[in-house]
Amino acid sequence: MRFVHARAASAAVSLGAGLLLGLLGPVAGKWDTPVCVAVGIVFSSGWPWACYAFLVGYFRRSKIEAALLASSGLAIGVVTYYLFKEANPTIPAGVESAASVPDGMESGTSGAGQILVWGMAAFVFGAPLGLMGNVARTPGIGGLLFRLLVPLIAFFEATQRLSVEADSQGPVFSATWNVTRVAACAVAIALVGQTVWSGRVRRRDGDRPTETAAPARRH
Repeated sequence: MRFVHARAASAAVSLGAGLLLGLLGPVAGKWDTPVCVAVGIVFSSGWPWACYAFLVGYFRRSKIEAALLASSGLAIGVVTYYLFKEANPTIPAGVESAASVPDGMESGTSGAGQILVWGMAAFVFGAPLGLMGNVARTPGIGGLLFRLLVPLIAFFEATQRLSVEADSQGPVFSATWNVTRVAACAVAIALVGQTVWSGRVRRRDGDRPTETAAPARRH
């Protein structure tokens, strides 16, 4: 019974995190301080949502749970995001034009139809992201390829946003995405280093001779 309660609590935490994810970006965008502006820019983009679904899958032992919770949590977050934006139709702080908000995330345009469409899309795409996160638990190079997924998504999204929108946005926008690129590279390097080090430790432990019990003395 305790095991069932623990799994239910863990699932509730995952879904609650999706709800908070949906609120974090638009709520932070209501304040015009540099930190809040940066938070609003980041969480109105795509890579944190992919990261959420990936991490939900990573921390689940069952692939079925990884897929279902990642899908459900991502859908809850997206619907929450749109409902908040519909109730508070403003362009996020630090974004000088609506063109800087990802397609489908524009404020004031998320009617019931769009909420349903994007909520279903989040549910569909959350499953493969959750499964990839679960497979990323695999030690070694096989899991590393999946563990690098989120840093790569963050790096390429930041690069694309800087190349297309940086000239028309403020300094906080450029600084936020430049920091994102640096952080993505740092995380990728750390993941590669951790995988190499763990592999060396496993090989070293495997090469150690097994200890045999000392022969008993004859009296």
